[in-house]
Amino acid sequence: MNKEKILRRLVIKAFHIDKVEVGDKNSIDKRMLTIDKEISKNLVKNEELIEDINIKIIKPGQHDIYVNTIMDIIPVSTKVLGKIGEGITHTLTGVYVMLTGADSKGKQMHEFGSSEGILKEQLVLGKAGTPSKDDYIIHFDVTLKPDIPYERKLPLSAFKACDEFIQGIRMALKGLDGRDSTESHEYLDKIRPNSKKVVIVKQIAGQGAMYDNQLFSDEPSGVSGGKSIIDIGNVPMIISPNEYRDGALRAMT
Repeated sequence: MNKEKILRRLVIKAFHIDKVEVGDKNSIDKRMLTIDKEISKNLVKNEELIEDINIKIIKPGQHDIYVNTIMDIIPVSTKVLGKIGEGITHTLTGVYVMLTGADSKGKQMHEFGSSEGILKEQLVLGKAGTPSKDDYIIHFDVTLKPDIPYERKLPLSAFKACDEFIQGIRMALKGLDGRDSTESHEYLDKIRPNSKKVVIVKQIAGQGAMYDNQLFSDEPSGVSGGKSIIDIGNVPMIISPNEYRDGALRAMT
């Protein structure tokens, strides 16, 4: 009765990327990530509120550039086995995706304060959730159609397009042999009888537009298949440590 009980086992296998370039298709080979150069054209066709998408690769140290408002910094991770919070997850290190956006008249995608400007002045590197100075950044810049009322559907179209772009990389990541990972970590959700019960309370945004959060998407830190905290009525949710660790909560701010 007093034995520990394992509820979930999560293994995260990391694959480090040393170089990112543009090519004919999405691929990962010998620590090099190649991005399909034609992908942005198809993404624009799929989202009627988007006028254009520009994808650039920002190399380490090349942060003295102008960017539109930073909507999100997104890690590239994918489920290989099981669902969010259990099984096996592959993730890339050495590279992040940065989503920025404005409409074609220059109106920035923000609510209570924009962050357009010189990247090195707007993004603090080396913090939890941000690239380090040695990481590559895939800059996914969305130009939305002008004169559209600022509603949830406007930034959400940018988030969806970016998620579809990342899914192409995820598909390449799924195919990697886990034995070739740079590092591997195992995490266990346990029940420990007679031990202290610890609950962490996290308050998340659920006001609308960019103040939104996605829960339990199909992929870690994803959009597709997820539920908006607004759409479920901002009710309290209980998630396990491994679900949280595996990207069950996606902040859309």
